[in-house]
Order: sequence, then C-alpha cells, then structure tokens
Amino acid sequence: MQALSSGQSGLGANRTGSLKFAKQGKRSMTGRPVSRRNLLQNMTLGTLAAGSGVTGLISPWRLVAQAEEAPHWTYEGHGGPADWGKLAPEFGACATGQRQSPIDLASAGLAPGPDLALAWQPFEGTVENNGHTLQVAAVGPTDSQLTLGGKKYSFLQFHFHHPSEHAVAGGRWPLEVHMVHKGEAGDLAVTGIVFRPGRENDALAAVLAPAPRSKGKATIAKPLDMNRFLPASAATYRYAGSLTTPPCSEIVSWIAFREPVEAAIGQIGSFARLFPMNARPLQPSFRRGVALDLF
Repeated sequence: MQALSSGQSGLGANRTGSLKFAKQGKRSMTGRPVSRRNLLQNMTLGTLAAGSGVTGLISPWRLVAQAEEAPHWTYEGHGGPADWGKLAPEFGACATGQRQSPIDLASAGLAPGPDLALAWQPFEGTVENNGHTLQVAAVGPTDSQLTLGGKKYSFLQFHFHHPSEHAVAGGRWPLEVHMVHKGEAGDLAVTGIVFRPGRENDALAAVLAPAPRSKGKATIAKPLDMNRFLPASAATYRYAGSLTTPPCSEIVSWIAFREPVEAAIGQIGSFARLFPMNARPLQPSFRRGVALDLF
C-alpha cells in the first residue's frame, strides 16, 4: 500500500486535509481501584504486545446516546456484560451474536483491505460524561467523513475506553479511542486508536480539560482536529464486528490502527479515575478473518 502523504511522520502529517490510503499492488478485565501500579500493569501488557510487532486496536460505542428509558447496563456486577443479552429483547445480539466485538487480533494475517480515506476537518465540539465514557461530538454540522472501499460514512462521535477493548495475544493498552462514522444504510465504520504512556497528548488534553467529573456536558475551548490523534504508521487491522455496548448490533466495519500514540501517564490516570473499567470482555472470533493491512 502507498504511504500517506505527510508533513510529519505518516498519518499525523496532514492535519487539515483528507488522508488517503490507496493500494499498491477469554481474557476479561475486572475492575480494580485506580492506582499508578494498576496503570503501569496495563501499560506493560501493551508494551509486550508492541514488542512482538503487533499492537492494539479498537471498538465502537453507541451510535447516538442511548435513550434515557433504555435498560440500565454496567461493565461490572448486576447488569454487566454477562447480563446484557437478558436486559432487553433488543440487546439479544450481545448474547447470541456471531460477529461480536471486541476480539483478540493476534490471529491477523497480512492482507490488503478496502481503500481507506479519512477526511477529518476541525470542528467546534462538546465533551459529554454519559456515565459510561467521555463522548465528543460536533456542536453543529461537520464535513468530517470516512470513505471505505468507495463508500462514504459521516462522522458521528468519538469516545474512550480504559483499558483498550481489543487485545493482541491477551495484552491490552491502557486507553483506546473510537471514531464512529455512519453510512447511509445505517451501518458503521469505526476507527480505533490505542495509547501508550509517553509524552503528553495535546488532542487528549483538549478533551480532558473541560470534561465533567460526573454526568453532564461541556464545551471544548478550541476547534478539535481528530487528525492529531493519528499514529505515525498507517497499518490497520480490519474485521467485521459489532458495537461493544448494548445493543451490540453487528453492523460495524472495524479499522484498528496497529501502532499506538502517546499520552502522559497523568492523562491516562485522569480518565481512569472517572472510568476505572469501561471495556467489554473479549468475544469469540468464530473463525472470522482479521486482516492486517500494512499499506
């Protein structure tokens, strides 16, 4: 695959235009009190995965905020992942689906995926603490979109999971962001980007600074550019999956960036204090193919 046009390294280079990619030729997590030791343990898992040449990935959130009258669900205890499929008829796929997410990506084989183009434009946004995650959306209409195999998907929102939902050989990264896009037919294309401990991430800082500590919504001070979350490498995992929260609809084309981006341990800890564990356990792959597209 062709490398991305860049002004910096790889994907992170084109901050204002579209990014195009064209072809050339069950280990569940349990909640623990947030501490530096726990964070470092999660980070070590991600580092081990990275050392093997394969890193983390992704997973989608809700399409739009769940209706207030929707059944209450959680990540632990009563109403947790083991109960999701029994909470409401519309959540049935959470228990019986054959293409559920997240999964372990270690079985990925080298294969080209459909052409991918990201056209993410800066936008005025809000950050909402909805009780399950921090979710960012544009204040008004935005032209940001994703094109996959010639099909266009409009940007809806992005949100975070601690630890990462997808894993590689059982290892998870300490944080993951999912950018959710919707097609005209109602299906989704979701990009996932994982974080490792390192330098402070200015795009993440812009989200965390105004984020409500309890349920609520706040305005992000400056226009937000999602391109600033992109890693240097264009390599991605691709597979067919689902939402990782109820109703677990199997309508998602997953595009998980292989390489992590950096975030300061204090930034990761800030999110973890709000959401000590908001990742769904790994789901059976049921022999689904996972492609590793190196572009």
